[in-house]
Amino acid sequence: MANESKKDFNAMLMDNKDMPKLVKITDSASIKKYGGDRMYFAPPCFYDEVMKTIPFGKLTTVGEIRKYFAKKNNADFTDPITAGIFTSIVAWASVQRKENETPYWRTLKNNGELNPKYPEGIEFQKQKLESEGHTIIQKGRTNIRYYVKDYEKSLQKL
Repeated sequence: MANESKKDFNAMLMDNKDMPKLVKITDSASIKKYGGDRMYFAPPCFYDEVMKTIPFGKLTTVGEIRKYFAKKNNADFTDPITAGIFTSIVAWASVQRKENETPYWRTLKNNGELNPKYPEGIEFQKQKLESEGHTIIQKGRTNIRYYVKDYEKSLQKL
C-alpha cells in the first residue's frame, strides 16, 4: 500500500461494499486451481474478527483464514486477492486506532512467511513474534524473506 499516513484504514475496515457474498465463477483455470466454482468474498471486518481470536504464542496464515471462511460459508474457496488486501487493512487500522488492538503480527503469509506490507515492516513483526517465543529464520541470498520456523506447530485452530 502507498500513502498509508493519508488513509483512514478504520473506515476501510468498516466498508463492507457488497460483501459478504458467494459468487459462482466460470473461468476454468481458476476452477481447476481452486478446486471449485463457488468463491466467497469476506469483508475486511470479518478478517479483523478472526485475527483478533489468535492468542499470544499462536499463529494463523492468510490461507488458513481463507479455508475457514470457505468452509463456514459452503464455498470452494475464499478470494485470495481480497484476503491479502484485507489482512493489510486490518493491520493498518489496528495501528491507527491505538486501542482495541488486533494482533495482526500473528497472521502470516502462506508457508509461514512474515508480511513486509504490515506497519513498520518485517522488523516489527519479527520482534513481536520473537517476544512470543517464535524463532524467525531467513531464507534466500538476494531475495531475502523471513519465516517463522515450524509455524505449523503453533497454528491456532479456527
